Amino acid sequence: MMDILGWMDVALQKANDSLKAGEVPVGCLFVYNNEVIAIGNNAVNETHNATRHAEINCIDQALEFCKNKSLNYKNVFTNVDVIVTVEPCIMCTSALYQLRVRNIVYGCANDRFGGCFSVFSVPNIYNSETKIMGGVKSDIAMALLKEFYKGTNPNTPKPKVKKGRKTKKCDNLEYI
Repeated sequence: MMDILGWMDVALQKANDSLKAGEVPVGCLFVYNNEVIAIGNNAVNETHNATRHAEINCIDQALEFCKNKSLNYKNVFTNVDVIVTVEPCIMCTSALYQLRVRNIVYGCANDRFGGCFSVFSVPNIYNSETKIMGGVKSDIAMALLKEFYKGTNPNTPKPKVKKGRKTKKCDNLEYI
């Protein structure tokens, strides 16, 4: 039996570490045979790579685990429970579905990029046994996100629109 609340506490601590490091506070872990085989957080700002989400970092670690233990990654992933503090984005949900993980358990919904249900239902396009459970300690996960978004992300690109430049509008589209 998986200790969802206990594992989520570990993921929340990793998310808190992300917040302290100036990253979007998302923590993730992969549990295989009741053992954590991967633990990660977002490293987008650190690496300057928009794909280095917590889930992707965990996928890399899990693949390394399989290599080091001489295990077939396909067999391992079908027995992995993903615990993540925020609903995975569309990219990460798709990757997890392609790997056929057993479960995805997340904290709060991701109203901007969520790939489980919030923005796009990735599960509708895959024939997979993956089960999804959301809302686990969501209030704590949401509080971390709110704390992050109170500040400014120092790595956000500066707008390239020149000051004083007018925009033209055409059928709800904006052209510069």
